[in-house]
Formats: sequence, structure tokens, C-alpha cells
Amino acid sequence: MFKRVAPYIGEFKKYTVWAVIMMSIGIIANVLPYFFLYQIIAPLTRGEHIEASFILTRVAIIAACEIVFSVSYVQGLEFSHISAYNTLKNLRISLQGKLEKQPLGNITELGTGRIKKVFTDDIDQVELLLAHAIPEGIANIAIPVIIIILMFVFNWRLGLLSLVPLVIGMFAMGMMMKAGYAQMNDYYESAAKMNNMIIEYVNGMEVVKVFNKDGESYKRFGEMVRNYRDFTINWYKVCWPWMAMYSSILPCLVLLMLPFGSMMVLGGTITLDKMVLVFCMSFAVGPSVLKALNFAGKFPALDYKIAELEKLMDHPPLKEGTSDFKGKDLDVEFNDVHFGYEDTEVLHGVSLSLKQGTTTALVGESGSGKSTLAKLLVHYYDIGSGSITIGGQDITDMTLEALNDRVAFVSQEQFLFNTTLYDNILIGKPDATKEEVLAAAKRAQCNEFLERFPEGIYTQAGDGGKQLSGGERQRISLARAILKNAPIIVLDEATAFMDPENEEKMNAALDEIVKDKTVLVIAHRLSTIKNADKICVMKDGMCIAADTHDRLTVDCPEYKKLWDASVSASTWKVREA
Repeated sequence: MFKRVAPYIGEFKKYTVWAVIMMSIGIIANVLPYFFLYQIIAPLTRGEHIEASFILTRVAIIAACEIVFSVSYVQGLEFSHISAYNTLKNLRISLQGKLEKQPLGNITELGTGRIKKVFTDDIDQVELLLAHAIPEGIANIAIPVIIIILMFVFNWRLGLLSLVPLVIGMFAMGMMMKAGYAQMNDYYESAAKMNNMIIEYVNGMEVVKVFNKDGESYKRFGEMVRNYRDFTINWYKVCWPWMAMYSSILPCLVLLMLPFGSMMVLGGTITLDKMVLVFCMSFAVGPSVLKALNFAGKFPALDYKIAELEKLMDHPPLKEGTSDFKGKDLDVEFNDVHFGYEDTEVLHGVSLSLKQGTTTALVGESGSGKSTLAKLLVHYYDIGSGSITIGGQDITDMTLEALNDRVAFVSQEQFLFNTTLYDNILIGKPDATKEEVLAAAKRAQCNEFLERFPEGIYTQAGDGGKQLSGGERQRISLARAILKNAPIIVLDEATAFMDPENEEKMNAALDEIVKDKTVLVIAHRLSTIKNADKICVMKDGMCIAADTHDRLTVDCPEYKKLWDASVSASTWKVREA
């Protein structure tokens, strides 16, 4: 466990050490009153007279010990929290670094619910363990060990008797930890699923209401919540009996010492004051041992959580080179590309050439591999085998920055940050001038709706761009790509949200934008790409034909079928009554 935490503590390890020292001082100060109490009781057991000043002095010392305990323990907690919060900072930064190196597709598959749980809920729970379990656990176990050794020095028989409740209690603690650890994986997995379901439930509320699926959607949501509840209750049911056993037995070190010690006093084996001394020492041991072992039960959780956090991000990082772009031109080549999700291959040896300055369209039925092939060009995933090159240079040989400088990706769904529309467009080129941003917005046909807003381009987009319609968000994302001015453009259903009134203007803007660019476009409406320089027909993860529209309508039955279906769909209208 300590080995797993150590890399993240770093230079703040000294604060953990000081926390243990200060808490140990505090615990010693909290234990000493029992010895001063013994000094008051022992003479009384021997029938000796003691002065009132002697008693008052011991009481004053006991009060001073309690003050020292409070000050030292609080200072120890301050040190432990400094160490804990900086450890969490390092842990988050480390996970962020791993997350940034993951293929974007893997991040999407994790789901926002699970990622949110990792970076907030799970790591926040680790704070409690780091700030309390480690320093307090070590301090609370070290002092009782010393006291038990002293008990053996004073009377080894009573020392042995004091160990019996400890052994029973620790056995119960071990059984609880063993049983709990076996349930831990299912518990955390159910919590992650519940988080993802909550986010899906909230995000899909509009669809649920429109299609009157409240009952079905709530049923799935309820099932996830109940699963989490059941796993939690089952976990506690397994642990509760052992927890009750050790929590009741551990503090009672006098459980056997009281009857057997009394018999030893009556038999003259030990004196009454010696037994009182050992009793007082046992009272100091019980609470500290119980607290230490309660923290000990947290250590497997700490070890498990950090292991799971690392495991979640422990996918092979995206292959990335260290060199800048060195291609001889901007021709794009897909060479025998194979790709699959986990064990299922979805692209089977696709080879395709995109000549510089030309437009290539990908068409095919849903699930044929169009979007996957396009995403591979922007390095959304690592391919299984084959290669993708730009100007003869493999995209895995260049840095992601170099690749992103040359490829702009506009998808059907584009995310807008909760800042101004101006700042959202500026993401495409952070050092652009105001004139360049306004020009990009104009070319993307944004002026029409910007004029409706009192603050124009400085209007807040809202969470996820909720202040705009789908088509307006799409035009802002297109303006972002225009401003970037990358020589290679990937359009994945870029006009999906365009209404008929704006589609003509949008297509005109797209024609201007893609001029002299190498373009890869995906569109379900084949009428929008019939003039492409090359049309690649995808089927079952393979490119079965690649040619112009006119040739494909004659030579490719699959394309002819797609084209006829597209024409038929374009003429569809509601039948008059």
C-alpha cells in the first residue's frame, strides 16, 4: 500500500513524517494521565496517607497533558492534510497526464460519469485515508505496542492475559477485511455504472419526455440505484458481525485480567497496586488500538482505490512521434488499414488515396466504417496494422501538435465551452486577431443569428452551447475550423443540423472553405457529395469501390442502391389528406 502511495507524495513525505511524530506526542500525552492516576490510586490501595497538594499536582499535570494532546494532535492533523491534499494534487495531475495520452476514443468509451467519479468522488475519498488513516493509524498503533511491552515488564502473566482480547479482536478485524475486500470490486463497479446512468438519464431527459419513455427510462435508472444499494447492503451485512465482534472486544483488555488478576492478588502472586498499574495501562491501550485497527480497515480501500484509478487509465498511450511535419506534400494515404474495437475488427485492409487539393467522400450504410476511417486520420485511435501517411510521413511519427496543425475535424456534434462565442471560435487559432475571428464567423454564415443577440459575438454560449440551436452550434464549430485554416479538412456530417433555408448558403460556404484543401467528407445525403473528385463506397469495413459519381452509378451496384435511396428520400413528402 505504501509503495503505491509513495510516488504521489513526493517532497511532501516530510509532512506525513511530522504528522506521525506530532500525533505520537499527542497520544503519549493522552496516555500519561493514566500513570498519574495510578500514582493517586496506588497509595490508597496500600492504606497510605497522601497530601492534598500531591493530588492537586497530579491533577494539574493531567490537565497539562490534555492540553499538549490537543495542540500536538491538531498540529499533526494540519501536517497530514498538507501532505494529503498535495498528494491528491499529484495524483490528479498524474491521472490527467495519462488521460491526455489516451486515444480519444478510449476516453469517450469510459463515459463522463466514470471519469467524473474518478477525478472527484474517488480521489476525494482517498483524502480521508491519506490525511487520517496513515498518520493516525501509525501513531495509534506505535504507542500501545510500547505500553504492552511495559505491561510484560511489570507482570508477564497479566501481559499475556491482556493479549487475548487483542488476538480475538484482530482475528475478527482480519475476517472483516477479507470478506469486505471480496465484495469491493462489485461495489465500486456498481457505483461507476450508477454514475454513468445518472448522467445518461439527465442528458436524455428531453428524449424521454418527448417519446413518453418515463417509465422505461426510470426503470433502468431505478435498477442501477437498487443494484448499488444491494451491493452496499450486502457488503455491510458481510462485515457487520465481525465489526461488532472486534469493536466490543478490542477495548476490553481487562476482560480476562480482571477475574484472573483478582485471583492472583488474593493468592498473593502480585500486589494490588501492581494490578492497578496494569489496569490503568490497559485503559490507555484499548481506545488507541481500536482506533488504529479501524484505520487498518481503510488501508485495503486505499490500496484498491489507487490501483483502480491507475488501472482505469492504464491503457496503452496513443502512439505519438517527436518530430514535426516533414511530408513532401499533403497527399493522404490509407495503406492496408486494419482496426478493431477490442476483439472485433471493423476495418479490413482499407487502402485509399486522397490527393492534395481534392475532395474525397465516404459513403455507405450505417456501420460500414465511414466515421471510424475518418477518425483514424485525426488519430482518434491507433490502428491495428497498416499505416496512414500525410505526404509520405506516418502520422504516428509526428507529434499530435504537428498533426493537429494540418488537420481540422468538424463532426456532427461539436462541443461549445461556457464562454463567449468569440472565445469559442478563437480556439481554432488562439493568436488570431479580432478581424480574423469576425471574418471566420462571417464565412461560416454566423452573422445571421449573431445579429439577433444583443451582445452579438460576445454572447455567452451557455453550458455545452445550450443558448444556440444545433445548426447554430454547427456553424460556430465550422467558424472555428475556418479560423484554424488547416490544409486538410475532415467533415463528418458537418451539415447535419442545417435547415433547408440555410443549407444552400452553408453549402456555398463549405465550397469556399474547402477550396485548395485536401478534404475527406462523410455525408448520408449523397446529393451533397456527388461532385466530389472521388467517392469511396464502404461496406462491412471495406472499400469496395472508389471513383466519380458518374462512373459509380454505372459500375457499382452498391452505390447505385445508395443513390436511388437518397433520391427517393429527397422527394419524400407528407401525403395530402
